[in-house]
Amino acid sequence: MSNISGAERAYLSMGSHQSGGKLPLFDRNGQEIPARIIRGCLDKGLVERWFANPMKPDWLVCRITDEGRKMLG
Repeated sequence: MSNISGAERAYLSMGSHQSGGKLPLFDRNGQEIPARIIRGCLDKGLVERWFANPMKPDWLVCRITDEGRKMLG
């Protein structure tokens, strides 16, 4: 598995203690998580799409995978 960036690690950690591993769309400051971070995690198999949001189809609603949990240690 390739290394992950600090931003990807921070994103994954937001879902590590959530019910079902749901990852947020926004950070603690209310800023949208950049799509490049989410897509990077998707490409590496660290997160998976959870469901499509019909109101915002461009939003990537994801949850952390077992591989993502392993990367966090």
